[in-house]
Amino acid sequence: MSILKQPDLNDPKLRAKLAQGMGHNYYGEPAWPNDLLYTFPVVILGTIGLCVGLAVLDPAIVGEPADPFATPLEILPEWYFYPVFQILRVVPNKLLGIAAMASIPLGLMLVPFIESVNKFQNPFRRPVATAVFLFGTLVTLWLGIGATFPIDKSLTLGLF
Repeated sequence: MSILKQPDLNDPKLRAKLAQGMGHNYYGEPAWPNDLLYTFPVVILGTIGLCVGLAVLDPAIVGEPADPFATPLEILPEWYFYPVFQILRVVPNKLLGIAAMASIPLGLMLVPFIESVNKFQNPFRRPVATAVFLFGTLVTLWLGIGATFPIDKSLTLGLF
């Protein structure tokens, strides 16, 4: 069995709070069985019921059925994969492309060790980390925008 903490009802402060209508939150209520047995299942079943109800009343439209014999000319992944997709498209050797993609998180893991002497959070007082962040952001945007262009214009973004 469990040990229940009983409230001291002779405490004048607790009596004053209870008189004002403030209940068990001040002297504690055990999680078992009150919350775990009664409240949580109601919330979980209610959430599942709401999701099923929304799915039945307003189903999502799937779209056109897939045609395995008609491949689109330009297959693009989701937008958040554009930079990685561009790396794989541009690098001629796919093993080098995988190595380039693996070098991104490895390089980001090195940044704290490069600039560990400076404990400030101000980005102007941490120039190496700020420069790496800004350079990485610009390269990611450049690669992401380039992924939407045809392969011959993807590196120059069609500007040259």
